[in-house]
Amino acid sequence: MSLQERIDADIKTAMLAREKDRLNVLRAIKSAILLELTKEDSNGVVSDEAGMRILQKLHKQRTEAAAIYHQQGRADLAAEDDAQAKVIEAFLPARMGEAEIHAAVKNILDGIGAKSMADMGRAMKSVNEQLAGKADGSAIASAVKKVLSAG
Repeated sequence: MSLQERIDADIKTAMLAREKDRLNVLRAIKSAILLELTKEDSNGVVSDEAGMRILQKLHKQRTEAAAIYHQQGRADLAAEDDAQAKVIEAFLPARMGEAEIHAAVKNILDGIGAKSMADMGRAMKSVNEQLAGKADGSAIASAVKKVLSAG
């Protein structure tokens, strides 16, 4: 089942269950997907890879907004964005832990022969391609810096 079909099915389920908050998040996801479909170079279908990028972007927006609300002491607004992020998270692949990221980065860097901080750009490109969607970008960058500075 494609991402679009899963979203449509979940929208129907949320409507029947009268889950207003979940429905709003699912409609926001569908809206973002429809915006992607209306781009000039679109062929009428959003690939799963593009769909994951959209979901990651929406998830990041919600988590950053929740963090800002927490800093400002607005627990009511933070709770809403946290709940929305959880709904979006259900569609994303499981995130890698810090140890998994470090091990994967070490293997990738050994494979491409990156040994020092001078190889940072090439290393980040390769690691980001292979770990896209599986780990947070800042966690990847941190792990690459640790491995390159230790090696």
